[in-house]
Order: sequence, then C-alpha cells, then structure tokens
Amino acid sequence: MSTTPEQTVSELPNPEEIAKTYAEVARRASHLIGEHVQRQLQKGIQAPTDELGIAQAFMDMMARLLSNPYKLAQAQMNLVWDYFSLWQQSMLRFAGIQAAPVAVPARSDKRFRDEEWQEHFMFDFVKQSYLITARHIHETINGVEGLDEQTAKKVDFFTRQYIDALSPSNFALTNPEVFRETVRSNGQNLIKGLNNLLRDVEEGHGSVRVKMTDTSAFELGKNVAISPGKVVFQDDMMQLIQYTPSTAKVFKRPVLIVPPWINKFYILDLREKNSLVKWLVDQGHTVFMISWVNPDEKLAEKTFASYMNEGIFAALDAIETQTGEKDINAIGYCLGGTLLASTLAYLAVKKQKRIVSATFLTTLTDFSEPGELGVFIDEGQVSNLEKKMFERGYLEGSEMAGTFNMLRANDLIWSFVVNNYLMGKDPFPFDLLYWNSDSTRLPAKMHSFYLRKMYMENKLVEPGGIEIDGVPIDLGKIKVPCFFISAMEDHIAPWKSTYLGARHFTAPVRFVLGGSGHIAGIVNPPAANKYGYWLNPADKLPATSTEWFEGAQQHEGSWWVNWQEWITGQDSEKVAARDPASGNLKALEEAPGSFVKFRL
Repeated sequence: MSTTPEQTVSELPNPEEIAKTYAEVARRASHLIGEHVQRQLQKGIQAPTDELGIAQAFMDMMARLLSNPYKLAQAQMNLVWDYFSLWQQSMLRFAGIQAAPVAVPARSDKRFRDEEWQEHFMFDFVKQSYLITARHIHETINGVEGLDEQTAKKVDFFTRQYIDALSPSNFALTNPEVFRETVRSNGQNLIKGLNNLLRDVEEGHGSVRVKMTDTSAFELGKNVAISPGKVVFQDDMMQLIQYTPSTAKVFKRPVLIVPPWINKFYILDLREKNSLVKWLVDQGHTVFMISWVNPDEKLAEKTFASYMNEGIFAALDAIETQTGEKDINAIGYCLGGTLLASTLAYLAVKKQKRIVSATFLTTLTDFSEPGELGVFIDEGQVSNLEKKMFERGYLEGSEMAGTFNMLRANDLIWSFVVNNYLMGKDPFPFDLLYWNSDSTRLPAKMHSFYLRKMYMENKLVEPGGIEIDGVPIDLGKIKVPCFFISAMEDHIAPWKSTYLGARHFTAPVRFVLGGSGHIAGIVNPPAANKYGYWLNPADKLPATSTEWFEGAQQHEGSWWVNWQEWITGQDSEKVAARDPASGNLKALEEAPGSFVKFRL
C-alpha cells in the first residue's frame, strides 16, 4: 500500500512540539552550567587530582613499553596484519563472497546482538575493527614486563574501562539500532536522550548518575521487601525483623540473617517467587533479619565492633527474649558473613556457643586475592578516601555503587547510556536494579578499619591479627559446622578467594559452588531450575581450589535445597509456630521497618 504525501507529513513530529523540546533542553542546560560555574567559584579553582593513581600507573607502563621498541614494533605490525586481513575479508563480503570474520565478540557480549552487526557490511567492519584494536591494545599492555603487581592490575583494569567506553555500540552513528531509531524518529530519540541526561545530571547535583530503573514503580513492603512480619527490636545500628510463619510447626532453632550493610537486606526478599526469606519461612524456619541503619555523620565513630555488639549480639539477645531459644543458626551475606566469622571467633575465645551453625553467602575472610576490587585499594587511594570520609563522617553510598558498577561497566553503565541517552527510552522497571540503586552509607571509622585490616593487611586470617574489644580473633578456633556458598562468576567475592578463607576454619565445612554471580548465584530459587551447583563428596577441602573443583560433582537445581538438607542434618526438632506479634517483645512496626526506607 502506497503512502500519500499527506500521510507522510502527518507522521512527522509537530514543529511546535519540537520547538518546545529544544527550548526546554536549552533552559535546563543553561541552568546546569550556571550552577556548575557558581559551585566552582565558591570552591575556588582547584587543580585536578589523580586520587586513584591512574596517571602514575600509565606513566610507569609507557616508560617500560617504550624501553623495548622491538616489542612495540612487533605489536604494531601484528595490528596492521590483522587490519589487512579484515580489509580482505570485507572486500570479499562486499563482492558477495562469504568469508570467515577476523574477529568475533564473545558469546556473552550483549553489545553486538543486533543482527545488523553481522549482516550489514559497514557495521560488521566497524565492529571487527573495534574488536581487533581492543584485543591488540589489551595484549600489548598486558605484555609489558617489570611492573609491580598493583600497577599492572590498575593499568589492566582502566585500560578495559577505556576500551569499553570507546565501543562503537556507545555512539549514535556507529550503533545500527540507534541509527535506525534516529532515522525513524527524525532524531527525537536523541532529543529525548539529552533530556534524560540533563535529568540525571540535575538529580546527581552536577554529576551524571545514570538511572538504571524506574524507581517510582516500586514501594518497599508493597512490591519489594514483601514478606510479612514485625520489627521486634531496634537500637542505633539496626532493626530486627521477625517474619510471620507460614507453617503450623517450625524448627526449634531460629535462623538469624546478617546481611551486608554495603547494601540493604531486601535483596533476599525482593518478590514472592525469588525471596530467600519466604522460602525459608515456607520450609518451617523462624526467620529473623537484621535491617542495618543507613548512617549519617552522627554515627561516624561506629566501628566494626559496633556492628558486632549492637548488631549480632543485640539480635541474639532479642531472639532469646522473644523465643526463649539460646541456640541460633546464623546466615551471613558478603560483608555480613565477614562480621559473622569474626563474631564466631570472638565467641570461641569467650567459650560461648550462642551460634551453633553458620552459613556464609559469598563471603571473604581471606583477602589475599580480592579480585578486581583490589585495584581500588592501595595506600594512596585509601588515604584519600579516609580524608573524605572523616571530613563528612561516612562513605557516600553512590561512591561505593559506582565502584561496583565499574566492575561490570558494559552491563551496568554503558547499556543504560545507550538505552537512556541514545535510544531516548525510559529505564525499565526492574526490582533488582531498584535495589542496586538504593545505596547505603558506611561509617568512616568502621570502613577505614575494614579496608586497612582486611583488604590491605589481610589480618583476619592471622591468629590474633585483629582484636575486637580486646579479644584476639582466630578463625581456627571456630568449631561450629559451617556452610560456604560461593558463585562461579562472582566479581566482588571471587570464589577461589572465598575457598581460601574456608580452609582457615578447623570446623566441619561444606563448600558449595553455585553458578552465575554475586547476586544471581545466591538469589536462585529452586522453582527457577537455573545454574546448578558443584559439591565435593564427603565435604573435602583439598589444598587448592583447582583440586577441589576437579573432585567436585555438578548437581542440577538450586543450592537452597542442599542447604536445607545440611541444616536439618544439624537438628530437625520442631515446635509450634511462633507468631512475632505474640512473643515476649513488643512489635514496633510492620516489616520491612523504617530503617530500610531511608533512601539517599
């Protein structure tokens, strides 16, 4: 069916609306520029600083690279040869002759999934040219000899950041999907995208904070953090939630979950179908959850010991008052697991057995191989961070979130740049990304201790290497049964590092390796039937993670089921269900409580 000129004209954007859009963009841009200039005048002109030590690292690398001109020339010739091969392949394709590509993206690379990256001659050429250049840059820089380990890691990491930023998928003219949308909408996608960018700069008070999801689509207690329960205790550091039972009988021993305070607890209670909390309750567990405070400058002096005393110990006392039970099964996630391990060692010295089994979800206790997070942790960077933290009393949550996002920049930064700013689309409402954007602060004194004593000095694995309230901590004194679950693709707590930590325990340990990453590997309900897990028969922990994996057997389904088998093997005694509203403690408010609702 042909299109009439009148129809074509009617499909074009309204000129009056276009004019209004441009005027609004100009107004907002002018306002932001004026605010920025005013802030700089108030601050005074300051020379830029290199707090991460990036410039020095790359200067060291370039000095060593240029000291071997033969190797550099060889790398350049290899690059030229690959380009020559690409040119030949492209000419054959242009002539209609099929030819194998010179460079192909990894199967996991989502940037080049649009079919035109493969089918269109020009976009395929641009894609392969980028992949060839990226590979040679990375290989050349990784091949530089003589750099110290920290400098080499820093150069490698930030080179990848640079390479990812320059991907042709991040630019309007070289991304086929964006190009099609620009032609279809007469550029309205780019105008909308600029409006989205200005919105993010406005909301970030001069910094670009890329919006990952529609935050207005979620409300805590309504469609995230959904499990019913009561807040039964609170102090300066936390609220303690007891969840409503869903079975007539429950296991005698309550379960206490210690989440990290880097993020909020409701990653374990997002929606009904993927909530670990709901699943545990449905299995017959009495579940208590710590909901940590989101601190301000008033809590600047709170220490790692404060989280133990006013967090775990206060929770144990409250649980005993509420249920009469002294024996508790504890679960610690990430930093919460590091705190739990420290607490167990503390209790061992005190000869107290208040926690009778411990589960560690993606938990580092040996920090000798911290993965890519180690790039951000050296004396210079930590000193600069401490200066900022002690000035305001805390680490800003967005700074920590930005660091984590850089570890997966293509998925957590650039994909949203393309969607929001180039395609001009609004971010999709996604509960996991809503949680990810719900940042929390960290008290200055606690975070300084954590970075220095654990990440930098790795003192937690040394017997007596750290003291908490005067008590020397020794993981080797922990005797209660322990369950470690790690994730194969974890970029925050690499599984081979968590394995090293598990071997410092003299307690009976079951080590399980799940699929996927730091979040999806843990939030993996049985109904999803995804990823699977690996388990070594007889719960052996050989000297290296490689030996462990070689002897491990893969199992289908979720590690949750294996954990349930393990925990009931400790004790299967049951009692009547415990209603949080009928315990010895007064219910203060409905779950998820008020602490978690404080949003930066």
